[in-house]
Amino acid sequence: MIAAMTDALHWPNARAPSLEDFETMAHAAFDALPPAFRTLCEGLVIRVEDFPDDETLDDMNCESEFDLLGLFRGRGLAQSEAFAHSGQMPNMVWLYRRPILDYWANSEDSLGAIVRHVLVHEIGHHFGLSDADMERIDQEAG
Repeated sequence: MIAAMTDALHWPNARAPSLEDFETMAHAAFDALPPAFRTLCEGLVIRVEDFPDDETLDDMNCESEFDLLGLFRGRGLAQSEAFAHSGQMPNMVWLYRRPILDYWANSEDSLGAIVRHVLVHEIGHHFGLSDADMERIDQEAG
C-alpha cells in the first residue's frame, strides 16, 4: 500500500522518454542480447525517430503513423558477402518512439521489454529467424 502511494506521487512529474532516452534504452537492450545474436549484427546502426517518414509509411502500406513500431533496412545473412563489397549503407534498425509509447500505454509490459522485443523482431525477421527463435532470444536478453 505504501509503495503504491509513493509511486502515485511520482506520476505528476513523470515525462515521456526523449529520443535520447530511447536511444540509450535501445543500445542497452542490444548490449543485453545473446553474444551469438549480436555477432550476426556486426556494424548494425540503431536509429530512433518519433515517427516513420511518409515514404516509409507508404512503402509499408500503413494507414497511420502509429502503425509501425520499428523497421530493419539492409541486407540479410544470405546477402552479407555481396554487402561487404557493394559500398551500400550499413544495416539499420529504426525504432519509432511515439508508436512504441502508444503501444506501451495499452500494454502490461515494461517499456524496456517492448523496445527489446521490437529490436529483436526487426533484426530477426530480416535475418530469417523463426518466431520461436526470436522469442528465445528475447527471453534470454530479458
